[in-house]
Amino acid sequence: MFEPIREKINLARQKINEKGLQSLVDVALFAIITLGLHLLWWNWLWKWTPTSFLKDWADVLAHWVYLSSSWSLENIFGFIHNGYNDTLYFNGTYIQIVPSCSGLKQFYQLFFLLLIFPGPWKHKIWYIPMGMVLIFFVNVFRIVSLTYILVWWPERWDFAHMWVLRPFYYVVIFVLWMVWVERFWRTERTERTERTERTKRTKRL
Repeated sequence: MFEPIREKINLARQKINEKGLQSLVDVALFAIITLGLHLLWWNWLWKWTPTSFLKDWADVLAHWVYLSSSWSLENIFGFIHNGYNDTLYFNGTYIQIVPSCSGLKQFYQLFFLLLIFPGPWKHKIWYIPMGMVLIFFVNVFRIVSLTYILVWWPERWDFAHMWVLRPFYYVVIFVLWMVWVERFWRTERTERTERTERTKRTKRL
């Protein structure tokens, strides 16, 4: 029943590979999945009442980001500040770590992007959590960077926040995805193709 469909899929893959379009197809899939997850988050998950537990997790994660950012500012960079209620105070101004700054949405996007994308499950079980830990530290780096920008270049804070450090999240997600595709998915696919070819040659013999 499904054999004609499989043949068409294999034929399409063969044509894509022959024309060297696989990378473009992969990037298009990345963009479609990422955009779909983004729209799903803001138009359904974040607004839907039964998923209010997401907001509770966002509060918890925002607090962890606040604690880590505060510790980094004081113990690594020697930046003296006061902190209260997930808010960093310094020089008459402040940065508040609100739930939307927690990085939970980026966790969700990375998790489902790699979950949906093909690849060996034995690597997904460690690569996805590792990527989420990296996203957490990227967020801490973002808060520390915004702190310095707010203190030394306050007129550039909005631009840095909206157009530099927020998109930086997606640069990191894209790099993690690219490593996944090149290091794990394509390697597995190549090995599977080679095994299939060896099996076919053995049957001919």
